[in-house]
Amino acid sequence: MIDVYTDGACSGNPGRGGWAAVIVDGVGKRPLHGSVEDTTSNRMEMLAVIKGLEAVPESARVTVHSDSAYVINTMTRNWRRNANKDLWGRLDAAAAARKVRWNKVRGHSGVELNEEADTLAAQEAGSRASAGQAAQEAGSRAGAGQGTPRAGGGLTHVGGSGEARMVDVGLKEQTRRVAEAKGSVIMSAETLGLIRKNSFEKGDVLGVARVAGVMGAKNTAQLIPLCHPLPLDRVTVDFELVDEPAAVVITAEARTTARTGVEMEALTAVSVAALTIYDMCKSSDRRMRIEGVRLVRKSGGRSGAVELE
Repeated sequence: MIDVYTDGACSGNPGRGGWAAVIVDGVGKRPLHGSVEDTTSNRMEMLAVIKGLEAVPESARVTVHSDSAYVINTMTRNWRRNANKDLWGRLDAAAAARKVRWNKVRGHSGVELNEEADTLAAQEAGSRASAGQAAQEAGSRAGAGQGTPRAGGGLTHVGGSGEARMVDVGLKEQTRRVAEAKGSVIMSAETLGLIRKNSFEKGDVLGVARVAGVMGAKNTAQLIPLCHPLPLDRVTVDFELVDEPAAVVITAEARTTARTGVEMEALTAVSVAALTIYDMCKSSDRRMRIEGVRLVRKSGGRSGAVELE
């Protein structure tokens, strides 16, 4: 028999959510947990059970312990499923592959491992007040060592034990997302003049930099370890030649239809384009410098349109 203790939490509803499952079998105790942006408490309660069941062998005998009436009563009393149909499908499949018994527990009633799951879920949700309260309750019932706050506080790329991890965005809806970034390569007036005249021996500086920026955007997930690979709809890289101070100002825009933002792709496009300009011009100007690479606007997702300058 395997026991799975689950809980979910949400900082706002909708808001950033956390889920946790503590699995106890003949080998020992194994906690699982993660976070999702722009979600609800009910979805986190469901995801905790799904993740817990999917982590145990098929055909196993499992008891799921949860304080969620939404989950337990839907699975045992056939409550109507008017929402979250995608997760209900996953939960049905996970439960059908195993011999599952459902146990409804009362929240914060002293069930040690449910309290541990609650602590982990609250920490993942980034709700410091909830996490602290849950940790305090878990510690008083289960002894020292329970409910240690996650390293990094509410950082989305830091797990419960301080490890780096890729954020789970699988439950977020796909939306149209746009990001624009800028940066500058500061140089001498003579170098800027050579770029204008297309007089560098290596070739067309801006043409090569434009292609390099697009390629950089397309390969962002290979360069930034925890970045999600995105299907890019469009990437543009444009240049403005400025005389005072002498500089090439780079503007990159990236577009995607995806579950997470495209800011990193726009920033990478600017950075790689700037490095390419530097590389092609460094033989004539050792004092060049790259400055001001930053995000200037973004749109799409939960935060909507954001104008930074």
